[in-house]
This record gives sequence, C-alpha cells and structure tokens, in this order.
Amino acid sequence: MPKNPYYAGPASDHFDGLRFFNPGEEAPDRGFRDILKWRRTSVVAPWPESVPVTPARPQARVEGLAITMVGHATLLIQSAGLNVLTDPVWSERASPLSFAGPKRVTVPGIRFDDLPPIDAVLLSHNHYDHLDVATLRRLRRTHDPLFLMPLGNDAIVGKAVAGARIRVGDWGERLAIGERHSTTLTRANHWSARGVRDRRMALWAGHWLDTPAGSVWFAADTGYGTGAIFREIRQRHGRPDVALLPIGAYEPRWFMAPQHVNPAEAVRIAADVEAKAALGIHWGTFQLTDEAREAPLVALADALNAQNMARERFQAAEPGQIYRF
Repeated sequence: MPKNPYYAGPASDHFDGLRFFNPGEEAPDRGFRDILKWRRTSVVAPWPESVPVTPARPQARVEGLAITMVGHATLLIQSAGLNVLTDPVWSERASPLSFAGPKRVTVPGIRFDDLPPIDAVLLSHNHYDHLDVATLRRLRRTHDPLFLMPLGNDAIVGKAVAGARIRVGDWGERLAIGERHSTTLTRANHWSARGVRDRRMALWAGHWLDTPAGSVWFAADTGYGTGAIFREIRQRHGRPDVALLPIGAYEPRWFMAPQHVNPAEAVRIAADVEAKAALGIHWGTFQLTDEAREAPLVALADALNAQNMARERFQAAEPGQIYRF
C-alpha cells in the first residue's frame, strides 16, 4: 500500500486519503505513455540562449502597490509596507539537478543581493520551477521570511530549510501575515510531484493576497477546465486589483491544456474574475514546452483583441520591470 510522505490528514472532497485531486475537472497529470508520445511527436521551437535583462533595484518599502517581475513565476509584491515573493527561483536551472534540466535564458529581474527585506514567501506547489529549495535556504539565511503554502509542502520545506517559519493551509483557508495582511489559498487545476512516486501527494494552490493597498491574486499554475473555479473565486473574493496569470508553457495543447492555460484562456480568466488589471507570468524564462519564447506575447495580443480588452489592462510582465497600481 503506497504511503503519502507529505500529508496524513483526513479525506475530503479533494483528497482521497492518499492523493489530492481536482473535483469536477479532467485529471491534469499525464502518464508515461503520454510523455513518450509528446517527446516522440513534438516540434520544439528554438529559444535564444539568453535575453538581455536590466535588473531593477526596488525601494525598501512601498506604501502603495508595486509588483516587480523577477522571472517565470517569481515576483516581488510590495504593498502597504509589506514585501512578498511568489515561488522564488534564483537558481540557474528549474531542476533537481544543477547540471541538467531547463536553464534560464533571462537573469533574475532583481539581483538577489538587491532584494528589499522579504517578509513573506508565497509557495504554490512543489514542481521544481516553483519550489526551489536552494533559493528558499538563501532567503531563510538572509531574510528569515514567513513561508506560506498548501498542505503537504510544509514537509518538503521543513526538511530542506532548517529553521524555516512555515504556515500551511487548505484551499479556502486564510493565513495571516502580520496584523494587516493575509493570503487565502485558492483552487487551481494542476498537480504536484517531486519524483516519480509522489504524484499529487502535496496540494497545489493559488494565493489571494489581501492588503490595505489592494488585493493581488497569484493564480499560479492552472488549466482552465470548465472555468467553474474562477467564477467561484470571483464570487467568494470579489474583483482582484491585480491578477497574476500564467500565459506560457502551453504547447502541445492535447498534453498541456488540463494543467497550463494558454494566453486566450488567461484572458478568459481575467474576464471571469473581472480583474481590474492583470500581468502575464510564467513565460520566457525557462523553456518547458514546445512554443517559441515570444509566442505568448503574440497570442496574448490576439486574445485581447478578440475579447475587446484593453492591452493596458493585461500586460505581459517583463523581467526587471516594476508595475505600479
């Protein structure tokens, strides 16, 4: 009988006692045969070895709301005096190995030593392009932030990062960050694994960050599916002031659709939650799938035109750029 190494809680509407799942949605994780088919039939677009980036030097604190793109799903959110990082990855590769795996083509949009004091880190799930223990250890040593994450990921972080201050929650659970800020874990259509035997044994989630200067929804990795979860998020939380939505790592669609939205679906999500503004993330740093590096930019522009949504409302976030709201 398999054993879950991360979580031993009671069964629920999205946990069967061993593995988590997405109720009412297509299973997003693919089997070995599908992976072989993808690798055998894929036509992978070439990416540049590097893309120029001018790193930003953010202020120590911001009373309003500012978001700096670091790269992929790593962003610095500064709001009402609080400094938060999402899924921080400063490593050269998104991989369990230092010598193999997807290598970054953009340097981080903030040099690690130029980070302002980091108060909290929001983690969405345990895939290597989102949970990088080398970066988490550096953050623990230099900033000692509070780490907030979905169920089961605390076992991974607690074991790998000595002395880490951790708060963990289920979908829909609110976690306080000091007296004036909080994050609520939101549902996502995704999955998790660190190896071949732990598939879906730790939960995945987005984060709805509530601050006195506005709300920021970090959707993290997700497929669109039926779209029901996004309409539910709108009903439960209201309109986000800023939505951080993935727009990359989406080809081929037969393989990726249940787990990663494409730009057109990201625009649908922005409309579903009636986001006041959106930033496109999860593109252009690590080549994880088949599409060209610039393809998400073209597809996002086309989707915005098709939906008559202003380009100023949904921008693709570029590393080193600071967006103020």
